[in-house]
Amino acid sequence: MPAASGSGAAGPSPAQLEAYLHENIPLASAMGVSVVSCDARGAVLRAPLAPNINHHATVFGGSASAVALLAGWLWLYGALQTAGLAAKPVIQRNTMEYLVPVTEDFEAWCAAPATEVLAKFLKTLQRHRRARITLEVELVSGGQRVGFLTGEYVAAL
Repeated sequence: MPAASGSGAAGPSPAQLEAYLHENIPLASAMGVSVVSCDARGAVLRAPLAPNINHHATVFGGSASAVALLAGWLWLYGALQTAGLAAKPVIQRNTMEYLVPVTEDFEAWCAAPATEVLAKFLKTLQRHRRARITLEVELVSGGQRVGFLTGEYVAAL
């Protein structure tokens, strides 16, 4: 997924989303997570190696997983805000696969699901006051895919 720029016309800006993320999920701030972009195409978060390093001088697996989870969470939060819905997403379950050790700064790329998948999610949420959606997130470092997460997120009104 290419890095997207800006936010959707009615959605929060990357700077607003980053401030919200750091205020409401302090771990994101401690990990140095920044919002590169978040719009209708997806979300991209960046994290530096230094606060996420382990004893092997690579990214700690828990940090990689947390940044990937946050990318999916933040994209869905932004999509809900854009849709004018006051629901806040939570992760219900996920799987994470690590492909190679990460030795430098990294990014989590959450691609937006197909338009019809998002439309069905939003319709279900409005009708039943609860809905779930599966999002895919890639971890990238140094131009290489280093891991990926599949997460099932739930939102309720």
